[in-house]
Amino acid sequence: MRRTKIVATLGPASNNSDVLRQMIAAGANVVRLNFSHGSPEEKKNLITIVRQAAKAEGKIVGILADLQGPKIRVAKFKNGKVILKENAVFTLDAALDKDAGDENVVGIDYKELPGDVHPEDILLLDDGRLVLVIEKIEGNRIICRVKVGGELSNNKGINRQGGGLSAGALTNKDREDLKTAVSLDVDYIAISFVRSKADVEETKALIANAGGKAGVIAKIERIEAIVPEVLQEITMVSDGIMVARGDLAVEIGDAEVPAAQKLMIDYARALNKPVITATQMMETMIHNAIPTRAEVSDVANAVLDGTDAVMLSAETATGDHPVLVIQTMDRICLAAEKQPRALGSNHRFEDHRCVRVDEVISMSAMYVANHLKIKAIISLTETGTTALCVSRIRSGIPIYGLSRNNNALGRMALYSDVYPIEFDVTKFENNTELKKAALVELERLNLVKTDDLVVATSGDHIGVTGGTNSLTILKVE
Repeated sequence: MRRTKIVATLGPASNNSDVLRQMIAAGANVVRLNFSHGSPEEKKNLITIVRQAAKAEGKIVGILADLQGPKIRVAKFKNGKVILKENAVFTLDAALDKDAGDENVVGIDYKELPGDVHPEDILLLDDGRLVLVIEKIEGNRIICRVKVGGELSNNKGINRQGGGLSAGALTNKDREDLKTAVSLDVDYIAISFVRSKADVEETKALIANAGGKAGVIAKIERIEAIVPEVLQEITMVSDGIMVARGDLAVEIGDAEVPAAQKLMIDYARALNKPVITATQMMETMIHNAIPTRAEVSDVANAVLDGTDAVMLSAETATGDHPVLVIQTMDRICLAAEKQPRALGSNHRFEDHRCVRVDEVISMSAMYVANHLKIKAIISLTETGTTALCVSRIRSGIPIYGLSRNNNALGRMALYSDVYPIEFDVTKFENNTELKKAALVELERLNLVKTDDLVVATSGDHIGVTGGTNSLTILKVE
């Protein structure tokens, strides 16, 4: 059983029932909907297809809505694209018509950019493929010299090297898309270009006001967000983080990303939060049938570092092999998980102290599991929180999160080592009957067998949120 989860982005290559069923069968645990593209109605139809495909495959699949965020882009060119030549003057004009770009000037969608930059700042376009040096700012016009030229087409992104742009994490479009995502009962909402914990707190308030229960995933892709104190605050208030390596590499430099990735994974695990590693993990498989050796190592190293999930973007959204790339990633994860390094944890900060009862129970469950011949851990949970806490210590022992709540099941689909199972705890009068029935359910699913020892975590009051306070060692009869 693969412990690391796979997040697959949906798009033209994967938005039909047959392909989705194959992707889920191949091992997709969570699907990502990119809200940069498509209408609300298209998202609604796609989520319906996802849920039907998951049900047909007998699997629980989480749904992640990824908001676009303040992606700063050039506008459009008259002919769709231009070639920028080295040392040529090129202007970004916030007042220019959105379709009037040419070899000399183009509009921009972020009208405040002229006020955010200064002469000698470096602007990176199209994920750093083109480099402009600002010479001067005249009103709405940013006049630049092309340092690294090449082809520039419509709507490509702009980053300021070193970060520091003032754009907030949520745009007006994001706020509307958030309402749509909440109405569709997604499990997670990811927010882009998070600067501080305030961005996460605002998003949580908007979700609550819309009557939603979705968790918030903070995408770490700004230089401001990887300052250790800020990163810790963001992680603490989030329901998970994403190592968004594309824009982060443009802001901090690609050579700095591996160390930042390891830092983020360590922080997430230490603070009991899931973490997704994303961007270009299997990029060549957009068109090729096999990955490069470097891509295999990249995925494996993320697993060895302790990531909860690895994410596919264009590989499954627009690529030629959406099912094959999941099968390939599955194979790489399984191989990495065999290594001793993937079976142990040192995820706590030295000064960490448990402050919640359920966290203490979770740590105790893993201690018992690692010192007895325990075959499985059962977490009887309303929200999935206890299962998440248990999973922060890696041991290779499967954790079965049993819950009646769809949102809890969808959230647990993202947690490494955790396997969500739909199970209504309220059907039982007492904890003795409940735990016995849970064992029977696992035995029915061929997950345990007679004489196996199992650890179960639960609360005194059945069906009550936040009540986990007991640990029991059970034997399968």
